[in-house]
Amino acid sequence: MEFVHTPVLLQECLNMLSPAGEPFEQHAVMCDSTLGEGGHSFAFLSKFPELTVIGIDADAGIQQRAKERLAPFGARVHFYNGWFNDFYESYPDELPKPDIILFDLGISVYHYECSGRGFSFKNDEPLDMRLDSSVGESAADIINGMREEELANLIYLYGEEKLSRRIAKAVAEARKGGHINSSKALADIIYDAVPAYYQHGAIHPATRTFQALRIAVNSELRRLPKSIHAAFNDLNDGGKMGVITFHSLEDRIVKNYFRNLGRQCVCPPEVAQCRCGGKPCAEVLTHKPVEPTADEVKINSPSRSAKLRVVRKLRNATEYHLFGVEGY
Repeated sequence: MEFVHTPVLLQECLNMLSPAGEPFEQHAVMCDSTLGEGGHSFAFLSKFPELTVIGIDADAGIQQRAKERLAPFGARVHFYNGWFNDFYESYPDELPKPDIILFDLGISVYHYECSGRGFSFKNDEPLDMRLDSSVGESAADIINGMREEELANLIYLYGEEKLSRRIAKAVAEARKGGHINSSKALADIIYDAVPAYYQHGAIHPATRTFQALRIAVNSELRRLPKSIHAAFNDLNDGGKMGVITFHSLEDRIVKNYFRNLGRQCVCPPEVAQCRCGGKPCAEVLTHKPVEPTADEVKINSPSRSAKLRVVRKLRNATEYHLFGVEGY
């Protein structure tokens, strides 16, 4: 089978999340929270022969590809088909707690190239964008059912699209003639709605709108804060957690949470006496995010916006760390 997704920051993940050192060098457990085609897991299993991996993914189709890729590792790999927030918030009793947790929050190239669900505007596909296509609203449901003002706000908030109102107005006008059901139809509407200078910019004018729809459809930003908090508390003391983000909205959530984990106290200003314990919950191993090298970006262009942040757990965190000084 040909695999289309190249894992980003792979060597950096292997180095920073390695199970080297006591007590994890022998028989360490890693949770790959966004398994995809299994690229990161394959590299970890290959490099660390005592490692066991639990691979989590909401998309059963892409997980099947990972199962084929990781089959040579046999019983060293376990699979969970579902959302990572569900997994970590109700960690299965039959599984050992992890020593390493990795989140790679980017959407796999597989989804753009092979899923047929409208993630990309390069092909004419049904406008779906759900990772788990059995539940929830599709992108077409949002495009055809949301009020113009709400749609503009969504595109601006999740896509950071400065022409969101112009785009939402064009969509509202276009759907008077019938439902917008394909990725190409939506991309063409957006292209025609924006001025010439925007049509020929560095990225396709539909890029940010498609990002916003994908985030909304899969509840990506709503899932993330509590997911990384629950995952951190599931981690064994001394274990490491790494998160790879691909846009500023995700990275802000991770940066603030990791910063709070490393604080002596994260109680809000109105709390007169510290209630959070007054000790850091984690050692922040990346005070600045790790970014891809120029060589990696040249070989694998989707990596250009990737940022990796890593912490080492010292003790469990409280809700203060999640919703503390910076808030979300």
